[in-house]
Amino acid sequence: MAKESFDKEIQFLRMLVLTSGAYSRQQFADRLGISVHTFDKTVKKLKEVVQTMQEELPEELDKDFTNTFRYNYYDSAEPVLLFLFRAKSLKESESLRLSRILAGLNERPMTLKELLELCCSGEDPEGIFPDEKTLRGDLKYLEEVGVIARQPGARPYQYRLYDDLIRQLSDEELCELFDFVDVMANTQVPSVQGYLLRDSLKKQLNRRSLTEPAADPFLYKYHYYSRILDEAHLYPLVSAMRAHCKVQFLYFSPKEGKSYAAKPTNPLFGRESVGSLEKVLPLKIIYDHQYGRWYLLASDKRKSIRKYRLEGITQITEAESVAEELFLAEKKLLEERLALSWMIDTTNPVTIRARFLHPLPGTGNNFVKERVLLQGQWGVITEEDGHSFIYEITVNGFTEIKPWLRSFGSSCEILEPLQLREELIQEWKELLAYYESF
Repeated sequence: MAKESFDKEIQFLRMLVLTSGAYSRQQFADRLGISVHTFDKTVKKLKEVVQTMQEELPEELDKDFTNTFRYNYYDSAEPVLLFLFRAKSLKESESLRLSRILAGLNERPMTLKELLELCCSGEDPEGIFPDEKTLRGDLKYLEEVGVIARQPGARPYQYRLYDDLIRQLSDEELCELFDFVDVMANTQVPSVQGYLLRDSLKKQLNRRSLTEPAADPFLYKYHYYSRILDEAHLYPLVSAMRAHCKVQFLYFSPKEGKSYAAKPTNPLFGRESVGSLEKVLPLKIIYDHQYGRWYLLASDKRKSIRKYRLEGITQITEAESVAEELFLAEKKLLEERLALSWMIDTTNPVTIRARFLHPLPGTGNNFVKERVLLQGQWGVITEEDGHSFIYEITVNGFTEIKPWLRSFGSSCEILEPLQLREELIQEWKELLAYYESF
């Protein structure tokens, strides 16, 4: 994973995909909270990345950046938005340094001193070479993510590439592993780490000249590209939770007209940001499958539960840590508040009773009942006859469960509470008005 943040590029790509290139340069810049000049620089940078990762694109598509996304917009085994998580998301100097380390270790195990000599060899146009402290940090990072391993033995320690599993697999086993990772990465959440593993396995297949039997056998349809983009925030937040650290970030509510604000480099020309600076203790991350959204649930200094959509979070940094006892106490309180939540609602509990109608006889499986049993969480069926059954559940509020109930259409009738029943009646009346004949 990238060690740096790339919030601006993430917000840029999200807007590009959602609008399909309908905004002008000025509209894009205004919505992002940056200048047109910064917008142009961002486009240029992303074009360079796309050209390195998507060399097979037709020449005419390279001329228009938005077409790069339309090319594989609906069906693809190579989600184009993933390129942000690859090598180009590192600093150029950092990318070069890590590449030299891995290239050296690919030949033989090496010590820190040997790697330092390797990184400082050759010509650097800017004359910037790493010192021992920087290299130790790089080795620790590569060791933590499982790319290299330290050899057992006395000092000075030697490091080697940690690719034992791949080397031990036969050609058939490697192809089977690639197919498995391909399916899991494209169907499970989170997915970015799986995509990175998929890329590594594909490179190994290329080295063994096995690309033909491992040709992409599946295509996948992506409804929510933003879920991949938002995983950039997932891992720093999980790391902070493991360390019981608070986090600080700039938050842009989805209700606002902005989604990003450039950092002012000159205080004389600094402009007000519509984002709010937040400092909270992260407790839980929840993914909403229905809308493809990530949520952060956290505790603030007033000991209240705060909820944030990850798509509005930028400039995440770790702050001070808290005692483990405090973290566990806050998390226990959150779990108690979420005990009856359909997803993240922490309002007062309400009991919902709904009548579900069985499908007409002769239509095969009772798909309505099967779906209720599969997706209805802790709700129970209290009554049933040959035509229908009564489903009952107590949840925090009914805002979050309402879309699920509504998705059953005429197969579901809300009995209680009266307010929910009346709201759905009004919604169906509005739909009927849309479809009335002229």
